[in-house]
Amino acid sequence: MTKFRKLNRPTGHRMSMLRTMVSQLVKHERIETTVAKAKEVRRLADNMVQLGKEGTLSAARQAAAFVRGDAVIHKLFTELAYRYKDRAGGYTRMLRTRIRVGDAAPMAYIEFIDRENELRQSKPPNPQPPQRPAMDPWTRSRLSRQFAPPKEEKISDSDS
Repeated sequence: MTKFRKLNRPTGHRMSMLRTMVSQLVKHERIETTVAKAKEVRRLADNMVQLGKEGTLSAARQAAAFVRGDAVIHKLFTELAYRYKDRAGGYTRMLRTRIRVGDAAPMAYIEFIDRENELRQSKPPNPQPPQRPAMDPWTRSRLSRQFAPPKEEKISDSDS
């Protein structure tokens, strides 16, 4: 079972706050919040983008039950689904920013990656290593040929 952060709030308040924060993140593509809230919002926002990439009626209904606003749902299923169609996961980035003055809470920005005006550029995808031909297990490797002494061939003296 998945462990949630309780964020020192009752369940109804916590879910309402997280739904609003995910909706605002999708709408504005960057929000500033505390680190603990950002970690929870990141998990939920990635799930919403995954639903947007699915694009089915069931996924649209699940997303509509969670996020707030028709414009947010439309953006999830069109713009964000198209932007992340080739990405397998990790649609958001969390950047720690400062310590809040009033209560010394650590603050962080959470933003979608691969967009304009990013705080930090995303890393390019790792290139795939070149495919090596399959090795025949019966051939000797280069190292064994280099360090092992050559085999002596037997000479048959049956002719003499």
